[in-house]
Amino acid sequence: MKKIIAASLLAAFALAGCNTVKGVGQDVSKAGQAVTGTAEKTSEEIRRN
Repeated sequence: MKKIIAASLLAAFALAGCNTVKGVGQDVSKAGQAVTGTAEKTSEEIRRN
């Protein structure tokens, strides 16, 4: 019985960790998109002047 509980807890922590890493990856991706957008706008402004 203790082994089943331990395995269940381990699985729960592993799945929670995956979701956390996935969330961080999405946040980093959104930040990268924002930086890319700003860089493109700046590049267009420089070309116009």
